[in-house]
Amino acid sequence: MGAGEAILLGLVQGLTEFLPVSSSAHLRIVGELIGSSDPGAAFTAITQLGTESAVLLYFRRDIARICSAWWRAARGDRGLDWRSRAGLANDRPADHDALMAWFIALGSVPIVVLGLLFQDAIEQTFRNLWLIALTLAGFGLFLGWADRRGAHRRPLDDLTPQDAIKFGLWQALALIPGVSRSGGTITGGLLMGYTREAAARYSFLLAIPAVFGSGLFQLAKSAGDFGTAGTPGFGATLLATLVAFVVGYLVIIVFLKIVSTFSYAPFVWYRVGLAVLVVILLLTGVLDANSAPANA
Repeated sequence: MGAGEAILLGLVQGLTEFLPVSSSAHLRIVGELIGSSDPGAAFTAITQLGTESAVLLYFRRDIARICSAWWRAARGDRGLDWRSRAGLANDRPADHDALMAWFIALGSVPIVVLGLLFQDAIEQTFRNLWLIALTLAGFGLFLGWADRRGAHRRPLDDLTPQDAIKFGLWQALALIPGVSRSGGTITGGLLMGYTREAAARYSFLLAIPAVFGSGLFQLAKSAGDFGTAGTPGFGATLLATLVAFVVGYLVIIVFLKIVSTFSYAPFVWYRVGLAVLVVILLLTGVLDANSAPANA
């Protein structure tokens, strides 16, 4: 993978990570179209460290506040059990920021468990382009339906432990390329009655442990394989990650403004259109549904 290809894939990652259009699907498709074959699940996970670092930068005040509140609650009155210290008991007012830390941890469990259980399928079977085309179109239409059906009333202050687990299960669907991490989480939030902005903001926060965990795991796993057996080299991967960071930060700013005002309809139609294009390219032989990933 040359510098130009790395920059292009980093640009694709940064542009699509936070939009409900599936960055992993775009990397899978674009990677093959530019002649680099499938960049692979490892390359995808590592470049996501760049976009997730953009989340840390953009939400730095929120994250610092949440972590501080959780730490204060955890070190609170030793006479109280953890439920009281976290604000989960009825005998003490809830600290929303401390609760948010617990909810993010709770919501991260499904994707960690399922990611480990289905690791081989995620890195190979799920990257089949026929499946990706199906999930792009099918889940796109589902997102549009959820956007129309949702009440759009609940703020993040309404979040409960049960909702945190549900959000986590929706996020876990993104283990299948084409679903979209933000798309899955946002769809679940809309169906639970949360506002578009609340669902989008929580999708960013909930993704932090999952993406960093996956990216660092793949980085450690691939440490000795960079540039060997057709895998992207470390320099190319790093360059793509840096580009994804810069572009991703700008996308967060724009996306949060868009969802506060407009519906998700443009993303729905984009997903369906991309799915149709992928099917055409598969039928004409331009794309290979089971192209061997670069990290295979």
